[in-house]
Amino acid sequence: MKIRFFLLSLGLTAAAAFAQNNNVVRWLQINGVTTAPGADNPVGGVIHGGAGPWTTKEGNARIDLSTGDGFFEVEGLVLNGGNASGTPGPINSVVGTLVCNAGTQNQTVLDTPATDLSSRGDAELTFRLNVPSACDNPLFLIRIPQVGLRWIATGAIRVNGHGNGSGN
Repeated sequence: MKIRFFLLSLGLTAAAAFAQNNNVVRWLQINGVTTAPGADNPVGGVIHGGAGPWTTKEGNARIDLSTGDGFFEVEGLVLNGGNASGTPGPINSVVGTLVCNAGTQNQTVLDTPATDLSSRGDAELTFRLNVPSACDNPLFLIRIPQVGLRWIATGAIRVNGHGNGSGN
């Protein structure tokens, strides 16, 4: 009986460890940054917000911190106010940004290549980044290369491990 219990508990522990790969980080939503025009809300002191308030319909991101493989998608990333409200305005491409160790001396900012942003505010990209061995408190941002890599959207509801959702 003790051996059977031991084997059962060992099997459950192995299954739980396999199911929880904490090297995979997912953001279940992508939310627009709602800073006022001309206002700045820097991340880690070096990534500046701006280009007005933005909103999204939906989106998500996923990065395996051990391999650097990642994916993001966003739908309806559009300006929220002003003459271009409901559109991306003049913005036609975006960059995904992984920030490791945000706000510390070891902060690392890693950008994906730029990808097209449609006139409806839709974008997606599969990528690979060179993630440092220590990537604590990872943040995922969407920035615009046309305006000095200003931050316009952020990953929200961060979870570790595999699960349902789109992407890789």
